[in-house]
Amino acid sequence: METLIVQPKTKEQLTALKAFIKAMKIDFTSEKSPYDPEFVEKILQGREDIKNGKGIRIATEDLWK
Repeated sequence: METLIVQPKTKEQLTALKAFIKAMKIDFTSEKSPYDPEFVEKILQGREDIKNGKGIRIATEDLWK
């Protein structure tokens, strides 16, 4: 067989998926992210800011000048 990785975006989606999988009698495992959700949100916000032209971008070769 194959392994599926499902990434629900809301708690409602997660609950519905788990209920469906249990109803179908499919074995599954659940893993929590090792990262703090607040930290992940800050990283994603920073990436979005850079994409929108906010923030400062420094070239790698200029880091030690």
